[in-house]
Amino acid sequence: MEGEDFLVIIMTLLFNRTTEKEKRRTLRKNMPEPEKLMWTRLRAKQINGYKFRRQYSVGKYIIDFYCPEAKLAIEIDGDSHFTDEQIQHDCMRQKFIETKAIRFLRFTNKDIFENIEGVLFTIEKFLSHE
Repeated sequence: MEGEDFLVIIMTLLFNRTTEKEKRRTLRKNMPEPEKLMWTRLRAKQINGYKFRRQYSVGKYIIDFYCPEAKLAIEIDGDSHFTDEQIQHDCMRQKFIETKAIRFLRFTNKDIFENIEGVLFTIEKFLSHE
């Protein structure tokens, strides 16, 4: 097996796995309002020419938004993310994803609704130091 072929196989076992495809599709069809609003500002390379994907999986976990070029995950945390159990789950999930050299930016629904320009500025600033 060629080295390149092996890498492709490894990548498909970890990133956007076919076993998670239906779950990703369902999440895209049922995006909460803050994610929809954020997607309108991230899609079509609107931020410094970077391409973002929505509902991108890494292993068994799904990231709200992902920029492969910058290896940047963006998570929008709604109210359900602030229970003790969910905080613990999110921490474990983030640690796993970070082992794949992916960096995280987290925002809340409130951030998106009340200060989306500030959120976008933070993302642009992060990408400019990439």
